[in-house]
This record gives sequence, C-alpha cells and structure tokens, in this order.
Amino acid sequence: MPTTYAALRDRLLVCTSTDIDSQEWTTTTRLEGRTLECVAASPGAPKRIFVGTFEDGLFRARESADERGGVSFERLETDFVSDAVMSLAISPHDPDVIYAGTEPSRVYRSTDGGDSWTHLSGLIDLPSEDEWYFPPRPHTHHVRWLEVDPFDPDRLYVGVEAGAFILSTDGGETWQERPEGSRRDNHTLAVHPDRNGRVYSAAGDGYAESDDGGESWHQPQDGLEHTYCWGVVPDAGDPDSVILSSAGGASSAHTAGRAESYVYRRTGGDPWERLDDRGLPMGDGVVRAVFDATDEAGVVYGLNNRGLFVTEDFGGRWEPVDIDWDEGLETQAPRGLVVLDDL
Repeated sequence: MPTTYAALRDRLLVCTSTDIDSQEWTTTTRLEGRTLECVAASPGAPKRIFVGTFEDGLFRARESADERGGVSFERLETDFVSDAVMSLAISPHDPDVIYAGTEPSRVYRSTDGGDSWTHLSGLIDLPSEDEWYFPPRPHTHHVRWLEVDPFDPDRLYVGVEAGAFILSTDGGETWQERPEGSRRDNHTLAVHPDRNGRVYSAAGDGYAESDDGGESWHQPQDGLEHTYCWGVVPDAGDPDSVILSSAGGASSAHTAGRAESYVYRRTGGDPWERLDDRGLPMGDGVVRAVFDATDEAGVVYGLNNRGLFVTEDFGGRWEPVDIDWDEGLETQAPRGLVVLDDL
C-alpha cells in the first residue's frame, strides 16, 4: 500500500492508502506555512523523510516516527551557505548517504542520515559559473536537481538553474560541466534502475537523454510542441518509455492564473504524443506536473494544481487519487512528489 509525500508551496501532504486496492486514503498536513522546495525519501529508510525549504533550511522526519501519516519533523542544524535548500537526493546504494543542493549553488553530502554534512567544494569554480543565473533572482542561481546513478554510487548528476548540467564521477570531489548536447536550464533529472548509463533531463530549453552516464546527450524533440519542460519520469518496466510535463514558458508553467501546461509520452523512437483526454487535467489553468513512479511497470503518480493522479498503463488512462485537496491548492505549483510502496 503506497504512501505519497506531496510537497506543495506552503505545506507537505502525507497521503496514505488504507486498503490493499489503494481506494481509500488518509491525508495529513505537515510543515504548513513553510516555503517548500523539495522532498526526498528512500525505500531503504522509508520513515526518514527530508524536506528542503527556501527560508527555513532542511527538515527531517526520523525513522522512528509513529504510524504512517503520523510523521513529525525536526529542523536540522546545518552550516549550509544559506537556508534555501532547493534539491535533495538519497543514494539508492545507501540510504544514509544524502545530497543537498542550495541557493546560491552549493552541494553538500551527509553519510550519517543527515546528522552531519560536508561541503563538496569546487562547483562554483567551474568556468561557466559567471554565466549562471536564475531569472527571477538574476543575482544568484541554485542547484535545482540532484540524482545519484543507480549503478555507480560515486556518479552524481547536478542540474543548476540556470546554467549547466554538471557531472561528478567521484562523489563530488571533482566536477565536469556542460558535456556535449546537455541542456543548460535543467529542472528535473531522472535515471533508470535497469539501464546503465541512461539519464533523462527535463529542462527549460527542452528535453534530452544520455546513454553514457551524462558524458554526451541527444535531444529528441519530434512531436514536442511545448519545450519548457519540468517533470520527467521513465517507465519502471521500459527505459525507452518516458512521460514529460511541459509548457510554452515559465509563466504558463508555474503561475496558475496564466497556466497552460501539458503532459507528453514517448515510447521507443516514436515522436512525442500529447496525452489529451486521458483523465489527467492539462491546458488552461493547469500548472506543470511533477511525477514519481513505483517499481511496478506502467505505474506513475502525477501531481499538479488539480490534485494527485495515478496511471497503471503508463499514461494511457489516469485516475484521480482520493486525497483531501483544499481549494486553495489550485493556485499552487507543486514542488515535489515521492511515492513509497508497501511501507
């Protein structure tokens, strides 16, 4: 039975299925009033949840939390460069290894489940750093996404918004920037547990894939009518099948009053197809979606400002998940989604 952690702009929704068919759900709210940026959790330590906020730093729910949905969070004392924690990644090789990215762009690593952190220096010494900037706050930039390679625990992928895709092959001791074909404005990176070297990027300047662990990239765009990309998720059962959320630009992606975003699917070498009339809200008034998948082929959860949805046939049909959804949430762009199965 799955539990989902839905990070919205001003709260975390902890949504727990109460029956084996996932038809009945309970919803509890945590961290209300905080400005959330990201959420991370691992099947290896399923009750230890991390949430990054823009103004209040990093929060953790300990593994010893009570029954599902009853998690309580503590604010961690860190010596990060700022309290803006924009991205988190938990190593699939060891749930005690966590990476955190901040604004301004820095990367930190913990090897003890978040109790202590080490700054991985050198990121802002890269040659292109003076070209990095985040348009709403052009004096700065941040690490929007972090991903650990599922085949190599020392291989780390970093997306700076906006400026560069960055790769480390030694756990963040050294960095390589802007490999051939990579995107500049990376929003979401994803990997596949069964395809060594496969990396996916949803970026403000389009979609890209790598087949060699981020060393080089290609950019399949055929059929993709909206190229300001945000959320991306591969099919657990097929690394060549991908779902992507995108819009015409930043304003129509993130701002509900002007929103117009869409979801596309690509299978094999076929062009992208837009998933119209499949049960997932898209178009006018709908912000870009974020996704997460279970390890079951075809199963993907998607979150936008209209609620939480699930597909069991990789986008062929989406059904709403019956969670508590305050009307005020329709004005928010979601910040992150984690689905943990069979807690």
